[in-house]
Amino acid sequence: MSDILLPIYEGVCTMPVTDIDIRSRDLYCGGQEFGDGLVYERIDGIVKYAVDPENPANALIVDLGNAPRDRDGLVRFNGDFTILGPLEGGNGAALLDVPNRGGRVAPRLFNLTSFPEEPHLIEAGDGYLLRRGWTVAFCGWQCDVPRESGRMGLSAPLVTEPDGGRMQLRFQVPENQDELLLTDQHVGLGPNHVTIPPAVLNDPNAELVVRDTPYGTATSVPRDRWTLEEDRVRASEGFQAGKIYDLLYIPSQCPVVGTGLIAIRDFAVWLKGSTNPVNPVEHVIGEGLSQCGRFLRTFLYNGLNVDEEQKQAFDGLLVHVAGGRRGEFNHRYAQPSVQPTPSFGHLFPYADDPQTDPTGDTAGLLDAQRESGGVPKIFYTDTSAEYWRGDAGLTHIDLQTEADVPLPDNVRRYLFASTQHSAGTLPLNTESKYGPTGNGLNVIDYRPLIRAALSNLLAWVKDDLEPPASSYPRLSDGTAVTRSELLGSLAKIAGLALPTSTQLNRIRPLDLGSTADVGVAWFPSNPIGKAYESIVSSVNEDGNEIAGIAMPDISVPIGTHTGFNPRHPRSGAVGQLVEYVGSTQFFGVAEIERRYGGRETYRQLIREAAEKLVRERYLLVDDVELCIDIAMERYDYAMLA
Repeated sequence: MSDILLPIYEGVCTMPVTDIDIRSRDLYCGGQEFGDGLVYERIDGIVKYAVDPENPANALIVDLGNAPRDRDGLVRFNGDFTILGPLEGGNGAALLDVPNRGGRVAPRLFNLTSFPEEPHLIEAGDGYLLRRGWTVAFCGWQCDVPRESGRMGLSAPLVTEPDGGRMQLRFQVPENQDELLLTDQHVGLGPNHVTIPPAVLNDPNAELVVRDTPYGTATSVPRDRWTLEEDRVRASEGFQAGKIYDLLYIPSQCPVVGTGLIAIRDFAVWLKGSTNPVNPVEHVIGEGLSQCGRFLRTFLYNGLNVDEEQKQAFDGLLVHVAGGRRGEFNHRYAQPSVQPTPSFGHLFPYADDPQTDPTGDTAGLLDAQRESGGVPKIFYTDTSAEYWRGDAGLTHIDLQTEADVPLPDNVRRYLFASTQHSAGTLPLNTESKYGPTGNGLNVIDYRPLIRAALSNLLAWVKDDLEPPASSYPRLSDGTAVTRSELLGSLAKIAGLALPTSTQLNRIRPLDLGSTADVGVAWFPSNPIGKAYESIVSSVNEDGNEIAGIAMPDISVPIGTHTGFNPRHPRSGAVGQLVEYVGSTQFFGVAEIERRYGGRETYRQLIREAAEKLVRERYLLVDDVELCIDIAMERYDYAMLA
């Protein structure tokens, strides 16, 4: 081990990051060199925070003022951190990854790694971020993940005597079962759930309701037909596949969930400071995928990009597959892993600039950030799945006139055409982690596009180099259409299972109770008024999208690829979508041969499509061969199918 790695960093930092407790520090990948001889170290530890609940920078954090304070009047908490930093050199920028349910995302998204066998592992993959000299940092923010499993989390302060509110857990299972764990049922966490016990076992005031659709009429399950235990709910008649169940109760603890937002903010500021134990960085780019993209939208909505000393946290944000939603990141009894539950994360506003919704409210996502200052440069990147689930289109249409609205000067927005929420993989299958699907899952791997987006965002932040034009569906040029209208034209594609128009997810205005404005809701929410109409990209004769940035294997297709996939009939709720996944239906072998003649012709067309993306700056020149490899792998698979 190099001598430079031996000292353990100790000391007191400028508030509100007070201490950094380094638990391990060693050469990364055994001292392997990346790029032009860059050698990295990995540092893991605990970061400690002390924040002033009276400071205006923290004013919108729900329940922070009700948390215990030390003798100086500060609220203290701590969380995990990891840094991969070059020993010398680097590009002067840090990528701060917002962990998804405690898991590190950046290696999979940018370095093309797979899910690690153990959450603590960070594989190098093809080393994209390291070859380009990034400092890569990860900061725990979520208080309900199992940190002992290797996931990154936060020890949030607790409210001792909360007054009002209750928690909602929503379940929609793909098969019949007798019991459900008391946790957000995000499939993919496996056994790593943190269950949330009730304050009173078998609480007689708890409720269980069932409905057929997300906003359908709720029917109460009689209280004598189910039991509320320490870690699960049991129903005498079981839970039916496809039905939607809401469990409502008061949990035994009330963490200040919004301190996770503060942790990300203050850690980002600390990365730029002199007490950072790796090479100093001048710029910090924040990146969040899915849940964490919604986290960053909530971060901006609460104006949190400047700290207690008015220091700016993020210079740029890459908000990926968040669509138009926010999330449960800053209210009492919040569930940060919640996805489709109608709650705070579904509320207006959706667009960055102020507009008036049909209920008469006027607001924009960036209002508070503009008031507090420190507005970053922002890239929003979405897949077709965020449009098809009914919310991404709300970010750039007027909710009253349903016309296009311009984007702010500090924002770029990109749709990755005909893709699903996560990068597609082979082999083609119909079993998603969210349940069985009517079509094969979308196989398009869009990750070369997100690598270029990150490079363009950094150039915008560091050198003020104008990024490539936004590319997304617009009504004004005919590249946008409503989902109901598009389903009619897709019906001509033989064998493609379609959702039912009336069953499509639609965001609706909600009433969360009289104290919702201070972050205390009485669930379940009550839908009010008409559902918002959202849009998706128009498609060509093959059913592939014409708006957005197309990967070469969409420009030169061997199949139909969508951002939707209906539930399989055996999982119930026929006609509804399996959120987050799309569909792929390959053309027949004869049709592929008719179009392209042979493999080498297809390869050349893919190369030309990739080189066109390079000229448009939507793809890095170094990734042309990667795009060819991705496309040819799918070509060979389709020809053998």
